[in-house]
Amino acid sequence: MPINITMPALSPTMEEGNLAKWLVKEGDKVAPGDVIAEIETDKATMEVEAVDEGTVAKIVVAAGTEAVKVNALIAILAGEGEDVKEAAASGGASADATEPAAAPAEAKQDAPKVEPARPQAEQPVADTPPAPSTPAPKSSSGDRIFASPLARRLAKEAGLDLSAVTGSGPRGRVVKADVEKATASGTGKAAPAAATAAPQATAPAMAKGAGDDAVLRLFQEGSYELLPHDGMRKTIASRLLESHQTVPSYFVSMDCELDALLKLRSEINKSAPMRNTEKGEVPVFKLSVNDFIIKAMALALRDVPAANASWTSTARLMHKHSDVGVAVAIPDGLITPIIKKAETKTLSTISNEMKDLARRARDKKLKPEEYQGGTTAVSNLGMFGVANFTSIINPPHASIVSIGAGVEKPVVKNGEIKVATVMTATFAFDHRVIDGALGAELAAAFKRHVENPMGMLV
Repeated sequence: MPINITMPALSPTMEEGNLAKWLVKEGDKVAPGDVIAEIETDKATMEVEAVDEGTVAKIVVAAGTEAVKVNALIAILAGEGEDVKEAAASGGASADATEPAAAPAEAKQDAPKVEPARPQAEQPVADTPPAPSTPAPKSSSGDRIFASPLARRLAKEAGLDLSAVTGSGPRGRVVKADVEKATASGTGKAAPAAATAAPQATAPAMAKGAGDDAVLRLFQEGSYELLPHDGMRKTIASRLLESHQTVPSYFVSMDCELDALLKLRSEINKSAPMRNTEKGEVPVFKLSVNDFIIKAMALALRDVPAANASWTSTARLMHKHSDVGVAVAIPDGLITPIIKKAETKTLSTISNEMKDLARRARDKKLKPEEYQGGTTAVSNLGMFGVANFTSIINPPHASIVSIGAGVEKPVVKNGEIKVATVMTATFAFDHRVIDGALGAELAAAFKRHVENPMGMLV
């Protein structure tokens, strides 16, 4: 029997995704493990593998379709020895969760899922590709025509006017069998072009939230353009708004001298071994200041384990390792890939791992487990010349450190004024998890590792 391929849930919180690309076409044979499509979630593009063996009978959702709900039907696979055309015609019926029991061929699959007494409350589940919702069709008298989502789609494809089709379902509901019968007999007349165009003409250009009209009225029409929010922007907005409203944060700043770290970094990079590549000899690694920052934060959490925790309503999660998220700017967004068990890794390993994660983050190729979770985070704007700033905690983290630029400043040492390169680190802490003294202790541990970087090598 036909095998339905549905939109997979690529992460525990995923509700919908964009079908970016099909890597197969109708008629192609696939085997378990073959990559068949690419799905865009809010922050990553992931490959989808076939689970079953067969032939692609029908692609239901076209490439480029946005906001496809999890478990929605996206393609139909014909099993071994099955006629591809028959599978394409009948495969969608098994996903038509609202098809009534009146049609004999569909009774076994669809009857348990139907509530015949309330046809007006039924909603399409997985038999139609995501598309802008359109009003239910009406007859020439203005009465609503009851039809299953699958029947509506088939009628539209066949150019039938549903008002001319006699329904055999409960309360005269038009079902798939009725549309097929009308198509075969030629009794259904073509739907008027104006009727199909009307819903598109009245559909709003983009959904508006409360207060949007008031904002738009402040600006002269034509002086702006609307850029609809994509999935990433919506996720960033909702998560940070939730954090700002629910996490009682406080901030601690600590000035750290960088001269010893900068000197050690230079010496390590000069002594890095070389390797041959197509572009010639390149160093095996090249440490950045941020690599030292990541390591220092990881070691600080190791030294102050009570601060390596997350809040839940019933208990604190006391983490056994320092999984450090690192904020990476990507086109029109932000993502935080995670260096797992960072306190156990060498600086060169952290450096190379971070470069790989950042590259794949910008290409939207990260796996969910590579950017979800973590126990703390680092956000560094020092390369932009920012002196200091504060960041919003990203739950389930209970802390984040904001790194400013290293600036030469006069400092007093042994009663004498000298010049030192000073960096300001500003910590945000979740007060439900990390009290003031504990936060100060963690900040002091971080400062100690930054100013004594040789200890990070052992």
